[in-house]
Amino acid sequence: MVLLSALSITIGLLAVLTEARFCSSTLRKKVTKIQGFDWKNCGGPDVPAVLKSLTVSPDPIAIPGALTATASGSTSVELSAPLPLNITLEKKVAGFWVKVPCVEELGSCHYRDACDVLNQLIPPGQDCPEPLHTYGLPCRCPFKDGSYSLPQTQFYLPHMDLPHWLTNGDYRVQGVLGKDGKELGCLKIFLSVHSA
Repeated sequence: MVLLSALSITIGLLAVLTEARFCSSTLRKKVTKIQGFDWKNCGGPDVPAVLKSLTVSPDPIAIPGALTATASGSTSVELSAPLPLNITLEKKVAGFWVKVPCVEELGSCHYRDACDVLNQLIPPGQDCPEPLHTYGLPCRCPFKDGSYSLPQTQFYLPHMDLPHWLTNGDYRVQGVLGKDGKELGCLKIFLSVHSA
């Protein structure tokens, strides 16, 4: 889905969450709740990739659990490799936003190519996962210029073990997608994470 400024942030969050390693153990699994999810574009008025709408429910979102989402966005240029991506992850500590450093490619990291990250998540030659496949939405580069939309769709979020530093707190994430020294899109996401 080429809301690639949004996708860039989603990639960043997926990098944080999927690198956290899905848990298949039969031990008691913690439930993680994400609440207060919000977002905004943060690029200049001329950036080509923008997120036009994004809604997720319920609030809070339980992991594991069901998530319903709708989204739309557009890009006025084709987005092709390489697409540098800068993710800045901050956690609120004692009323101040503190930058979380990049540790093992998690946190505030620079990715040389968001397209390569997508290829690692969904290897070339594989069909795009549902519901992207059903709606004809791309899941890897290049993303052609145009408008993209995901109708209201339900996803299941499986249990995952989060790094100890990514639990219980308020977070904000900014993703900036670029190419050839130009900013292509910027998105900020705000959320609170609570594990029990």
